[in-house]
Amino acid sequence: MSAQAQMRALLDQLMGTARDGDETRQRVKFTDERVCKSHLLDCCPHDILAGTRMDLGECTKIHDLALRADYEIASKERDLFFELDAMDHLESFIAECDRRTELAKKRLAETQEEISAEVAAKAEKVHELNEDIGKLLAKAEQLGAEGNVDESQKILMEVEKVRAKKKEAEEEYRNSMPASSFQQQKLRVCEVCSAYLGLHDNDRRLADHFGGKLHLGFIQIREKLDQLRKTVAEKQEKRNQDRLRRREEREREERTGQRSGSRNRDRRRSRSRERRRRRSRSISREKRKSRSKSRERERHRRHRSRSGSHSRGHRRGSRDRSSKHKSSRDRSSREKSRERDKKEKSSSERRHESTNGKSHPKRSEEREAGEI
Repeated sequence: MSAQAQMRALLDQLMGTARDGDETRQRVKFTDERVCKSHLLDCCPHDILAGTRMDLGECTKIHDLALRADYEIASKERDLFFELDAMDHLESFIAECDRRTELAKKRLAETQEEISAEVAAKAEKVHELNEDIGKLLAKAEQLGAEGNVDESQKILMEVEKVRAKKKEAEEEYRNSMPASSFQQQKLRVCEVCSAYLGLHDNDRRLADHFGGKLHLGFIQIREKLDQLRKTVAEKQEKRNQDRLRRREEREREERTGQRSGSRNRDRRRSRSRERRRRRSRSISREKRKSRSKSRERERHRRHRSRSGSHSRGHRRGSRDRSSKHKSSRDRSSREKSRERDKKEKSSSERRHESTNGKSHPKRSEEREAGEI
């Protein structure tokens, strides 16, 4: 990888996919199913074991440091539970490695000659001491590379002590079996990386194995798997507790709601009873008022009827009296008019007679006779 590519990868890892406004890279989000969740958590076996004897090649899913940066930023705000997917991936990988280890052990058991249980225990002790020496030497080399020389010297002193124990264990193992059988190379399968280890391997060979990338990569994968299991268990326990707490709160709210509902029902019932009482009181009051008003109206009607009958009788009497008086006046006026007519007629006749003189005596006499 060139220096420019390394700088670009470093910027992607620090700033994410949106560091330079590249829209094509933003089309794939870190939540996409095509993205490797183990890569986001920095525990993908394809990355860890790259360049070793068990190189797995490229992962079938997307690996992008910028997406890992996006995930780290988003995981600070909310929990995405990608640990579960990564744990499933690592468990399947470790299960496959353990299966290969068991097959290698069976193959060794078939090829190597059988030894007694006592001799096998002594050989196992020699193997364990070899592993301790190899691990200590690898650690001492790592501390020396980091510049921590004092700690590296202390570990080398511990290596010398373990070598002395190993020498004693080898003597016990040599004395417990024939020399011809002791000279044969006794192999053992590494429980971590399923590689073959020899009983008579020198310290350099052991240091190279236990300090090699393959063995350390498997250690990293297994440690990461244990860490993920603990994290998932804690999160599941926390989620269960939250779910239980929410259920208890909901049940408490329901109980309080039932109590408050019963209290509210009692309160509503009491209010309804009070309203009914008020309504009945108001209705009875209105009925009393209406009855009193009806009695008042009836009394007033009776009084008006009595006063009306009296006034009608009075008006009828006055009308009768007035009619009688008017009829008498009419009668007198008619009599007066008749007398006046008679007087006028008689006066007109006298004037006529006076004008005519005595030329018509017979006619006047006949008229008087007719009147009589």
